[in-house]
Amino acid sequence: MLPAQYRMRRSAEFGATVKHGVRAVQPDIVVHARRDGDGGPRIGLVVAKSVGSAVLRHRVARRLRHVARTLVPELDPGDRVVIRALPSSRYANSARLEKQLRTGLRRTHELTEKNR
Repeated sequence: MLPAQYRMRRSAEFGATVKHGVRAVQPDIVVHARRDGDGGPRIGLVVAKSVGSAVLRHRVARRLRHVARTLVPELDPGDRVVIRALPSSRYANSARLEKQLRTGLRRTHELTEKNR
């Protein structure tokens, strides 16, 4: 489980990260990232109905939260990350999601550094 202090809860945070951040598309997820302020990294999940039934959506969300928890120590305090699950994520196991999340975060950091 992702500790509460690292969860993104406010709609404004989600919106700002998606709108003003950089995006990296993977086969099963889309990673949006932005550097904004302090207070520890924040991670938000978006698992839409297109992923499947409520049972499938919750399963995907649990897997993504578990994977995201392992990455928190590697993030900067100002990082804001939104992970959007694509419909194919319902078939992905945790190891595959972790690999895609790491790749997506690496690409977003490269794009952020490139745009500075």
